[in-house]
Amino acid sequence: MFAMAFMAAGMGAVSCDSLLDTKPQGTFTSEQIGDDEAVDLMTSAYATLLCHYFGNNESFAGPINNWVFDIRSDDAQKGGGELGYEVYMHEFSIGNVQSDNPILDFKWRNNYFSIARCNTAIRALKAAGNLSDESRKAYVAEMKTLRAYYYFDMYRIFKKFPYFDENVTDPSSVSANEYTRDEIADFIKQDLVEAFNDNVESQSDPGRFNKYVAAAVLARVALFTHDFATAEKYADEVIKSGQYDLYPNFLDMSKPEMNNQYESVMAVQFSSANNPDQFNFNNCLNCTVSEGDVYGNGDDFYTGSQDLVNAFRTDESGLPYLDPANAPSANLDRADYPGNVDPRVDFTFGRIGMPWRGYQYNEKWCRNLNNYSQYSGKKPYPSPDSPYVTVGIVPWGASSLNYIIIRYADVLLMKAEALIEQNKDLNEARNLINQVRAKAARSVDASYTPVDVNPMVATYLVREYGAQGWTQDYARKAVRMERRLELAMEGLRWFDLVRWGDVVNTVNAYYAKEKSLFHYLDNAHLNEADVYCPIPLGQVDNAGDLYK
Repeated sequence: MFAMAFMAAGMGAVSCDSLLDTKPQGTFTSEQIGDDEAVDLMTSAYATLLCHYFGNNESFAGPINNWVFDIRSDDAQKGGGELGYEVYMHEFSIGNVQSDNPILDFKWRNNYFSIARCNTAIRALKAAGNLSDESRKAYVAEMKTLRAYYYFDMYRIFKKFPYFDENVTDPSSVSANEYTRDEIADFIKQDLVEAFNDNVESQSDPGRFNKYVAAAVLARVALFTHDFATAEKYADEVIKSGQYDLYPNFLDMSKPEMNNQYESVMAVQFSSANNPDQFNFNNCLNCTVSEGDVYGNGDDFYTGSQDLVNAFRTDESGLPYLDPANAPSANLDRADYPGNVDPRVDFTFGRIGMPWRGYQYNEKWCRNLNNYSQYSGKKPYPSPDSPYVTVGIVPWGASSLNYIIIRYADVLLMKAEALIEQNKDLNEARNLINQVRAKAARSVDASYTPVDVNPMVATYLVREYGAQGWTQDYARKAVRMERRLELAMEGLRWFDLVRWGDVVNTVNAYYAKEKSLFHYLDNAHLNEADVYCPIPLGQVDNAGDLYK
């Protein structure tokens, strides 16, 4: 994930076929590989974050942003064309997960091909003869961070999977039952602790991992495994570094000119050059259709649910409705909704009658209102007038906007949640949440371009939490809601629900409520046994008894 030119060079240095189709041959020696080759292999490992090994659909349906798993939650819909279009995604969205679903195979292959490159790079870096000990440790730390990220991605999606590091000479012999989930979680954390200790504080090349990337990933892993003290410690390391800050305006995350600034802790670098290998296929095909094809058309996948959009309603105090029983009965489906609204809804979604990056959003921006909502996702798309947007070639909506895997706002909320779960320093947790809410409040600026809010139509009101009634139980509800609002449509909701332990009840309640609006949910149901995905059928067939 160096600058894109460096990434492209790395991909050329070690092609997908030559790396992945060749059986590993043990360790390198200093005579076999030089320092430049070792760094090229590291660059090639970073390039795996593009998830673009074999074709556009692999990157689209097995992506880094995990939007295809978010449609399993109460936040999002498949979107796109008819229900049967990309039917394997439709099956995901109604709780039906089978081992032959292509999404699982795409994700499995993307992650393991990427892990293979990380291991290859680590072996090469350890063998390179002329690297200083300091440089070698820092480079290996970068690769351990990347490898840990991919293994954590496997950990939160699949119940069982094989684990192997750079010392395993034949990964094809590793069983999916060799280690328990707890043991794999410990391996992941160990990599990240070592990476934090060994890496540098800052990098000169955009997108390269510093030690605080390892800390942020470790905080996310620790939260998922309910290791709240560790989550607090490493989220705090990121905060105390002084390298990051909240955006001045919520819209800033959608501006390519803000790449690698403010909230960008861990980000994938993309390009708007006419090179499909460097486009963000994770998001391109999700782009709104757009009246007049201002983005060059789009497929409008990954649309918001009404349930999520309704979560942006605020009460007379400017706070969200944490208790659904007290929420208004009216849906937030009109620009002139009579109640108060958190402005982040209009930075996150297209809403009919409201601005979209300086244009007027209407029914013609939506691909299929008969089956899906009006709420096209907005965050990954700069203004179509931006010089960083590529229009007129496939894919639609391509730009040089980075994809941020971990934002600083997420780190603040991770620390707040860790404190709350320990029933510790609740006032500090409230302050962290309020920092995020303050950003939302100051973003109601109709003069900030491109225009995305309209205070003349919507009544925007978002305020901070006060000390009164701030108990652990109330604070827990507040931080969970804040994550839903702040990080909406960033591929995190499903995983949050899983680690909070109430995903089945939440999603089935959502199905029961939302099916009155969207009838494709009539027979939707999520079972506890389907929370974690099975090993893909094709992988089981190829691995014989190893994966059974």
